[in-house]
Amino acid sequence: MASPNVPVAAPDSVQTPPRPKALIENPDPKDLRDMVAAMPNATKTEFGNYNLEIKVKARSKASTYMVSDTPEAHSDQTITRAAAAKIADAQNEYISDQTMIAIDGYIGAGESTRTPVRMMVEKANANIAAMQQQLYFTPSDFQGFEPHLRVIYTPNLKADGYPNDRVIAVDLDNGITRVLNSDYFGESKKGGLRMWNKLIYDRGGLPLHAGCKVIPAAGRDKIGLIIGLSGTGKTTTTFTRQNNSRPVQDDFVALLDDGRIIGTENGCFAKTFGLTAETEPMIYHAVTQETAYLENVSIKSSGKSSGKVDFFDSNYTENGRATFPFSLMPDAITTPNLDHVDFILILNRNQDIIPAVAKLHSAQAAAFFMLGETTGTSAGGSEEAGKALRVPGTNPFFPTLHRDQGNRFLELLAQQSAKKPVDVYLMNTGWVGGLRGSETAKKVKIGHSSAIVQGIADDSIKWQKDDLFGYDIATDVPGLKTEDGDLLQPRRYYESGGRSELFGKIADRFKTERREHLQSFPGLSSDIIEAV
Repeated sequence: MASPNVPVAAPDSVQTPPRPKALIENPDPKDLRDMVAAMPNATKTEFGNYNLEIKVKARSKASTYMVSDTPEAHSDQTITRAAAAKIADAQNEYISDQTMIAIDGYIGAGESTRTPVRMMVEKANANIAAMQQQLYFTPSDFQGFEPHLRVIYTPNLKADGYPNDRVIAVDLDNGITRVLNSDYFGESKKGGLRMWNKLIYDRGGLPLHAGCKVIPAAGRDKIGLIIGLSGTGKTTTTFTRQNNSRPVQDDFVALLDDGRIIGTENGCFAKTFGLTAETEPMIYHAVTQETAYLENVSIKSSGKSSGKVDFFDSNYTENGRATFPFSLMPDAITTPNLDHVDFILILNRNQDIIPAVAKLHSAQAAAFFMLGETTGTSAGGSEEAGKALRVPGTNPFFPTLHRDQGNRFLELLAQQSAKKPVDVYLMNTGWVGGLRGSETAKKVKIGHSSAIVQGIADDSIKWQKDDLFGYDIATDVPGLKTEDGDLLQPRRYYESGGRSELFGKIADRFKTERREHLQSFPGLSSDIIEAV
C-alpha cells in the first residue's frame, strides 16, 4: 500500500538497517543466476535450471516469534522487545562482516495498494535472492524507493537458545522480520507477507491464504478465491483449467471492505512432489523452464552435471518446491486487482465423512473458515505432516488474534452479499469413506475437484439439504461418474457398507470437537460458534 501505518520507534539496533561489508543491490537476474550456479549445493537439472539442496526442508513454526511485550495480543508465541533487540544486535554485527544481496520490490501490483519491501540475504545464499526477485513486483525505477517492510535474512548465523538454534523474529510495529539459521526460501516469502497481513487487516480488509482464478461461464467471467493450507491443493486448483480459466494468484490475496480483490505476488512458490505434465500441465510447464528455481527436488546425478529430475522421490522430502514468474504462464492475469468475488472455496485435505463439496451459508462459511480443518503435509514440517490439524483461516501467517480473522470474514461476507451474493463452498481434497490407506477410503482426485469447480462456475450442480450438518451436499455434478457419487454423499456410502453406526459416531465427535474448538477463541462471534 502507498502509505501503510508502520509505527516508528526511536532509532535503535532493532530498526536501524544493518551495514554489510559489501552490498549488491538489485542485481540483474542473469547475474543472480551466475551466483546461484556457483553455490556448492546447486545442481543444474535436465531442464537447464538449478536445484538447491538445502538444510531446512520446511518453515520453522517452533522457531517463529512475534515481537511483543503484550503476548495476549497474539495467538502465536512471542518474545519480548528486549530479546528482539539482542537478536538484532547479533545479526547486525554478523552482517557487518558479510557480503549481502538486497532485493527491492512490491507486494501488490496496483499503485494505490502496493507495499514496498526490501529483502536482504547473504550472498552465500544467492538462491533466496533469485527466488524472491521472481515473486516481487519490480519497480520501474529504484530511485527514491523506500521500503515500508524489511526481511533481514542470515541463513548461516545460529541463534543460540532458540529451537534448533533458529529464530524468525517478527516485529510488526517496526515492519521488520529477522531470520537466523534457516536456508528455506519460504521464510523470505512469508516474512514479507506475514507483516503485510497486519497492514491489510488494519485498513479494514482481510488477508487470505488463497489462490484466485477467473473462469468464463454463462457469458461472463466468474471470479473465485481458493482458500487452503499449504498442501491442500490450493495451487493445483488455481491452475487447473475449466472453461479456459486464467490464474490470477496462487497463494495470498486481500479481500478489501469495498469488495476488491488485491493480488500480492508476480510469481509462484509451488510444491513439486508428484508433479506431472498430465495432471498439472501449467505448473509443470513453468517449473521445467530454464529460469525457474527448484528447492529440495530429487536429482539423479552427482556433482554439478545436469541431472534427471524425479518429482516422485520422497526419500529426501515431499516438500520439494519451485519458484517461477507468472510470465512463464502466458494465460495468467498479470494485473491481479479485481473488483469483486463470485465464489469462495475453502479447501481441506480431510478424511472420513467430509464430502468432496458442500455449499455453506454465511455463518457456516465463517465457521469452517475458522476451523481450517485439514491433514497436515510436509509443507508444515515433520511435526505437522500426516496429522489432523485445525488452522484458523487456513492461514498460519496471520500475526495477531485468530478470532479477528473469523469475525472479519463474516463481516465482509455480509457486506459483499448486500451488493451481490458470494457463494461459499467447502471442498475436501483428501479422502472419503475412511482414513488414508484404508480399504474403504476413496481419494478425491484432481479430476474430481476440477469437475466440481466447473460445476460451481457453471451453476450446474444439483444440491440437497444435509439435515445432520446443515449444509447442502451435491446429488449430481456434471463430469463425475456414477461410481464417484460416494465422494459427494459420504453418509450414503457408509450406509451402503453397513457402517451407519460408525458414521454417526464420527459425526457426533466432529460436532462436539468443532464447537469446543470455536469456543476456544474468546470474542469470536456467537453466530459462528452456533453454526456448527
